[in-house]
Amino acid sequence: MRAVLWVVGVVAGALVLLGLLLEAVRWLVIIGVVALVVVVVMGVVKGRQTVRRSAGHR
Repeated sequence: MRAVLWVVGVVAGALVLLGLLLEAVRWLVIIGVVALVVVVVMGVVKGRQTVRRSAGHR
């Protein structure tokens, strides 16, 4: 009986850790996507500024 309780405890602990890990991975993916969008938007803005400056000097 003690062995069964021990196994159930270990499995429960592993599931809790797995759940925390998956939650952390999900947040890391969300943060990564947001950072990627910010980089793309800033790149487009900088590109447009460069085009406007070069067009203005002609």
